[in-house]
Amino acid sequence: MATLTIELPDDKHTYLQQLAQSKGITINQLMEELSTVALAEFSAYTRFKEMADKGDRAEGLRLLEKLDELSS
Repeated sequence: MATLTIELPDDKHTYLQQLAQSKGITINQLMEELSTVALAEFSAYTRFKEMADKGDRAEGLRLLEKLDELSS
């Protein structure tokens, strides 16, 4: 496990403490939870971007149209 030290304005620290308390967790657990969400979002974006760069634009649009037809 690594240690991360960050500097925050007092008001943001207070809000983060309140958020952690409202969830019934420590501020360390909250920061771990928030970092997990941020990393998952980054990973999904990166995978999507890589797939989009390799993809066939016409085929993608065709599939979106098909999906639109199925959902209406």
